[in-house]
Amino acid sequence: MTLLSSSSSSLPFPIPIHTSSSSSSSSSSSSSSSFIYNFSVFSNVRTQIQCSASTTNVCTQSPKIDTSLLTIAESFYEDELWAAASLRVRSFNRFHPDTFGLQDHRKYLAEREFEALKERVSGKRLGFRRVSCINASLPMSHILSLSLSDDFCSSCKFSDGGEDRVVVGTLDLNQCLSLPDEISGTKPELNEPDITRAYLSNVCVAEELHRNGLGYALLEKSKLVAYDWGITDLYVHVAVDNEPAKKLYTKSGFVYESDEPAWQARFLDRPRRLLLWKDLAIS
Repeated sequence: MTLLSSSSSSLPFPIPIHTSSSSSSSSSSSSSSSFIYNFSVFSNVRTQIQCSASTTNVCTQSPKIDTSLLTIAESFYEDELWAAASLRVRSFNRFHPDTFGLQDHRKYLAEREFEALKERVSGKRLGFRRVSCINASLPMSHILSLSLSDDFCSSCKFSDGGEDRVVVGTLDLNQCLSLPDEISGTKPELNEPDITRAYLSNVCVAEELHRNGLGYALLEKSKLVAYDWGITDLYVHVAVDNEPAKKLYTKSGFVYESDEPAWQARFLDRPRRLLLWKDLAIS
């Protein structure tokens, strides 16, 4: 595995998201160490069922993961960053299975996001103090036991200490005043000597594993890392029509601050965004 250099100035522009963005805890545990999230608080959550629209009325249940095997941690190695980039391509793009050259196109998109992600994490983008790619992963053996697609397993896997693992969720934590082509937060005041504002971006969970609490766990880890960085105000952008993502961020403590002007959304040819804010200073 190749270790990326880490620099105090980081920075990126993320791809547009379907389910966007990033708890703080009373103690600030080391942000670079592995984070095993305790899911016991979700044990009483009812498992959601996806019902087939076919005439047979058969219902299929989303695969239930073994949360004791889940690791959520910052990523510094190239093979894990590649796995995260591949998951983002799968999550943020919809392709017709009969599209000519589909695999080559997916590989091209993954390579482009991978190179951009490496640049951001290594601190080579101007205007950003720091960027971290935070991933949730499960052992490959566990993913295979869930009978998920071979494509998912092969494209999103990486090796950690000799064990094959699969990235099942990912996001970026960006310490900066603003993200390109996005509305900016207003807190704290811009005359602060240090940048204590951060944004979450590229938030996604493998579609095959939705409704396992992975998105919420990623947000909680990102808030811990942000707290360790001295971040006081955490932001995330979300499309106005993305109800699942809005519910997720609300559950994680984010509140509405502002919204994108309609003309800007039209100019950028995308759904209008909301800007949500989380105060880490009082957490």
